[in-house]
Amino acid sequence: MLYLHSSAGAYGADRQLALIATGLDPARYRPVVLLAQDGPLVGELREAGVETEVVPLAVLRRSEISAGGLARLGLRIATTTGLARRPDVALVHSNTSVTLSGALAARRAGVPHVWHVREIYTERTWPAYRRVLGTADSLPCVSAAVRAQFPERSPAVVVGDGVAILGPPANPQPPVAGGPLVCVVLGRISPWKGQAVLLRAIAQVPGTIAVVAGDAWSGQEHREVELRDLASGLGIADRVRFVGFVADPRSLYAASSVVVVPSTRPDPLPNAALEAAAAGCCVVASAHGGLTEIVRDGETGLLVAPDDPAALAGALRRLAGDPGLRSRLARAAADDVGRRYAPGLLLERVQDLYDRLLTARS
Repeated sequence: MLYLHSSAGAYGADRQLALIATGLDPARYRPVVLLAQDGPLVGELREAGVETEVVPLAVLRRSEISAGGLARLGLRIATTTGLARRPDVALVHSNTSVTLSGALAARRAGVPHVWHVREIYTERTWPAYRRVLGTADSLPCVSAAVRAQFPERSPAVVVGDGVAILGPPANPQPPVAGGPLVCVVLGRISPWKGQAVLLRAIAQVPGTIAVVAGDAWSGQEHREVELRDLASGLGIADRVRFVGFVADPRSLYAASSVVVVPSTRPDPLPNAALEAAAAGCCVVASAHGGLTEIVRDGETGLLVAPDDPAALAGALRRLAGDPGLRSRLARAAADDVGRRYAPGLLLERVQDLYDRLLTARS
């Protein structure tokens, strides 16, 4: 199985790739991974015995949406079409829908192509790009919200992610002191991940602490500066902790009162919500996208109106005043998410998909 992936970090899609590549049944499949850049994932996969290389894959990024950028993408696609020609490759699996090199490589090698869709698109160009994705033999979608982007008669199927981080924290940390509620938000710092929404919300809930875990994309470092300026402008700089990227977030889950996922636009299936719920955290999330599939409002967490600091503040005040509710929601979430998003289920579904595709091709 030849995997192509657009990054090499330790965020959601990276961890899902590691989960799949290291969890395959060795009697049936052997993974080979090609990554578009160097990073922590390279060492993690190699340490696990997975053959891994860094190659200049074509990856569709917003910064490439220009005449020059598209020309560079075209060149990379042309120079990587031979990736799947090694005789032992039976199938190509592009792990994100922005990884472009796999489609033509699989076609030229005459092997099935799986294009994993981990994104929800809002751009005007989506109808055209949807037709490109439809050339794949299968389009596993991480949630029903992602699947809904495609016509009913398409190769798109729902294959939910698995919880990639389980167990107690490797380095337990004491809870963050200073307030009745410690609210942790994890993920890339960007406007749509909603860190600013959380800051505006805690400004309305005195004493509450916000912990912002994650960093910005390369070239977008000004996003963190803007958040720090916002905290100062709101008068809450002393109640906001910026801790950067945390490789093992279990210590943060253990230290949190609430994990907040305040995405301002539909999030496909954020791993932060999956992992936090499985770790027994109380999760408060925006009521759209794949989050509504992870969190059952009032049963396994709370859902609030997206991009609405007042609504989020109301939920946080409710949880601050009712520790028993926090505990009940957290216990229910751990049971529910741990069962529905078990790693074994993901591996079973992915390998069954491979079996079907390879049988049909033969």
